[in-house]
Amino acid sequence: MTGVLVLRGASIEGAATADIVLEDGVIAEIGTGLSRAGATVVDAEGLVALPGLVDLHTHLREPGYEASETILTGSRAAAAGGYTAVFAMPNTSPVADTAGVVEQELALGEAAGYVHVQPIGAVTVGQKGERLAELGAMADSRARVRVFSDDGFCVWDPLIMRRALEYVKAFDGVVAQHAQDPRLTEGAQMNEGSVSAELGLTGWPAVAEESIIARDVLLAEHVGSRLHVCHLSTAGSVDIIRWAKKRGVAVTAEVTPHHLLLTDELVRGYDARFKVNPPLRREEDVMAVREGLADGTIDIVATDHAPHPSEAKACEWQAAANGMVGLESALRVVQQAVVDTGMLTWGDVARVMSRTPARIGRLADHGTPLTVGSPANVTLYDPRAARTFDTADLRGRSTNSPYLGRRLPGDVRWTIHRGRVTVADGELRDDPGAAL
Repeated sequence: MTGVLVLRGASIEGAATADIVLEDGVIAEIGTGLSRAGATVVDAEGLVALPGLVDLHTHLREPGYEASETILTGSRAAAAGGYTAVFAMPNTSPVADTAGVVEQELALGEAAGYVHVQPIGAVTVGQKGERLAELGAMADSRARVRVFSDDGFCVWDPLIMRRALEYVKAFDGVVAQHAQDPRLTEGAQMNEGSVSAELGLTGWPAVAEESIIARDVLLAEHVGSRLHVCHLSTAGSVDIIRWAKKRGVAVTAEVTPHHLLLTDELVRGYDARFKVNPPLRREEDVMAVREGLADGTIDIVATDHAPHPSEAKACEWQAAANGMVGLESALRVVQQAVVDTGMLTWGDVARVMSRTPARIGRLADHGTPLTVGSPANVTLYDPRAARTFDTADLRGRSTNSPYLGRRLPGDVRWTIHRGRVTVADGELRDDPGAAL
């Protein structure tokens, strides 16, 4: 739908109530008592209007792993969760380490039409950690890549990490690190602690994450480059990022919704839906990352949406794949973990789930404030709703959600991407360009 929309009586970022007029893909007017001839009027009373959500860490699996997800199905899942832009991780087949692959991903996202799909380029060729990928060519391509990551593989060689940080400075890029020392996590199955000891599972120590973060913030400081830390999960990691920011290091960090809510106690049932990398941590870590998000040490919430076919999870714990789907549930989990607990306001949610991820990824047309002239990327969310999360809420290709059967607050009612309605009154649209 590309006509005129009037969003009537929405609470802008949970504060002032106003009417918002969307026309020709932009916010045309904000005020009270607004109307336009022939416009579609949306009753937004009681709904929170947020700038369209932006996810800096999404796995869309295409090309190569379409049994788990495609760019189309992942885009639909994103829209259902209130997102208007997602950054696609490079662990595809072939790996997104050339201009050709990232341009293909961009084109597939444009054809899908639900969200802007912004490719992330691999740091090293094939994500093997041996030599730098075509960073400059990807940056100069039509995809204009500005975020580079080896995703599930840590850039463990400090010299290669240093060279990558130096290289991306030329085009204001950022290296997003998966902080996991591979030697300290060989054979690891879950968080190292009392629960792993009781269950007899090989532990995944917090220091495996923290030591890489400590090394990398020092490297980033040394070369004067931007570093982003993916899915931070421990109290010690929060402390290191806080220390680095006080030193003036250009480091940003993300936390996932599941690390804000779930703990390693859930592993006791050996349900592989709770197997993830980095693993679910202790209650003390959950509280530390919540506090880090609340005080600004952690910059953003990113889903790490990681779809898998059912056979990759319906097996014994040791053989199961790591990962959870999270696009459709993210905003609801954030509400439960940090909004309903009084740690964040809806204005803060707009910052950590829209404005700041767009800024980190240098995505200029997303994460903009809901002001006249801004692109019409809007999410209307009902924080008063509450219901059990089930498979009907999942709009992607996989169902490996840790929240199935759990009661969650909130509901995404409308998602609007550049003036095109992708979710209308809680229903995902099959054709986001058609008239309402």
